[in-house]
Amino acid sequence: MKKLSEKDIEKKLEKLKGWEYVDGAIETSFQFENFKEAFSVMTRIAFECEAQGHHPDWSNVYNTLTISLSTHDAEGVTEKDFKLAQSIEGIIDSD
Repeated sequence: MKKLSEKDIEKKLEKLKGWEYVDGAIETSFQFENFKEAFSVMTRIAFECEAQGHHPDWSNVYNTLTISLSTHDAEGVTEKDFKLAQSIEGIIDSD
């Protein structure tokens, strides 16, 4: 999979509210009511990641979930990252 240019990444980010390009990855954070809600969403995201065969760098501190996406093989951001980001947004929006 081909690494996207910074210009292409910035253009695609216009369609993903709350995501930004930082240190060679696209990143966002979500806040939830409590830890249980955050972990529940992480579990749903984990199943989608497995289905797509693409896995985020992420962390959870109490009610905050931080997600960073890049494609290690391409050494940068690819279409694969944007596909997963859109799926994550769908999971968050359905919550």
